[in-house]
Amino acid sequence: MEKLACGCSGSLVRTIERPETPNAEPGGRLTSELRQWPTQLHLVPPNAPWLENAHLLIAADCVPFAYGDFHRDFIKDRVLVNACPKLDDTSPYVEKLAAIIRQNDILSITVTIMEVPCCRGLGLMAKEALKQSGKDVPLEIVVIGIDGTRKN
Repeated sequence: MEKLACGCSGSLVRTIERPETPNAEPGGRLTSELRQWPTQLHLVPPNAPWLENAHLLIAADCVPFAYGDFHRDFIKDRVLVNACPKLDDTSPYVEKLAAIIRQNDILSITVTIMEVPCCRGLGLMAKEALKQSGKDVPLEIVVIGIDGTRKN
């Protein structure tokens, strides 16, 4: 595990090993698809081992609350980083994402955003980061409605 500069033990880079099981525990509870920690974009180091050969998911913070099947439909088989384009200090985000893409063999990028105007910035940041990285990686932007439905 790699310790980050902030010194918080909750910021240690971790891989979460989970056995392959159906996505429901006895009693009907869904199981988490999260495979790594941390997820907050500010805390993710570009050299985290789980980024290599990853399908990268960049999620706006509100999406998992609005979209009920977020784990099954988006996190499964992807590496998650999350951010809020409205409330976060996003000034380092384009460079951070570009470094992640440049330093790793990212296989695809999916960005999940809400339909509200402020969320569009996260998709724009991902597009710019991909451009700055100089790599050709498939990019998909998925818009979720405030009613929890997929808009595209």
